Amino acid sequence: MFSTFIACALWTLVSILAVAGALHVIPKLGSPGRRFSGILTRAPGLDVLITYFTILPWFVASIAFGVVGFLGAFVGQILSVLIWTQLHELAHRKAVKGPRIVKVINGIVGPWRNHAALWCMVPAVPVFWSVRVVEYIVYHPLTWLVGLPPHNEGEWVNVSRQKFTGLVGHDLIWCLYCDWMTGIWALGSEMLRNLESFWCPIRFASDAKCENCAREFPDIRSKWIKADGTMAEVAALITSHYPPEEDQSDKGADGKGGNWRPWFGHPTRLTVEGQAPSTEGDEPTDSVEDEGHPSE
Repeated sequence: MFSTFIACALWTLVSILAVAGALHVIPKLGSPGRRFSGILTRAPGLDVLITYFTILPWFVASIAFGVVGFLGAFVGQILSVLIWTQLHELAHRKAVKGPRIVKVINGIVGPWRNHAALWCMVPAVPVFWSVRVVEYIVYHPLTWLVGLPPHNEGEWVNVSRQKFTGLVGHDLIWCLYCDWMTGIWALGSEMLRNLESFWCPIRFASDAKCENCAREFPDIRSKWIKADGTMAEVAALITSHYPPEEDQSDKGADGKGGNWRPWFGHPTRLTVEGQAPSTEGDEPTDSVEDEGHPSE
């Protein structure tokens, strides 16, 4: 059992570090390398990459060797993070000596509490990965079954913080984790806005719950029927906002040729206080390499 544990840990360690090293090399291979690297920073390419680094070792080792294999793969993943962190920081000594997030947080709560708290977030990895799988297998069918709007998911699920100058090693790996999970959660919230307003546009009886949820579900305040309303009001609201397909214009519900049925305050893919957000600075990330980081 011990030899199996060690073998799984080593195989996981080597396979993860090898691909991590390749991600630093690929962007240096000219335009084709940069394009391929860019694919890996956005969904669906990023989904494949994240699965490889996080969930795949658990599945493969568990299927082959059971609990011992899973534990070995998990330890190998932890070691790969620790080793990559040290190597990356050695390659960016100037940034390491400068101002860093880890230094500031260590000063606020102490090093051991900071690091322990970060590692406490590791169990959330399979949760966010599962949410991403659900976004694929549950929401996608709704776009053709009932016309909920499809999304350019790469606008949510992507990573770009590797471009931030001076973000290296420990800071970089954890900020990329947050980068990935925040996009998944925000995309899930957008999907939920669409299906909640489509199927259940009724305010909650609890004013506190309405207020707590209104930021993520803006239709609560402006469109949904009050809790003391009638089903006739609900039916009329749904009919007025989601007309049958034969009553829609030639352009469709989205005004672009698709019969999409978005949440009430959603004329584009996302709104902020009823206004379409600025797209300035929203260019696709073109590399997973840490361009701009000081390397000397």
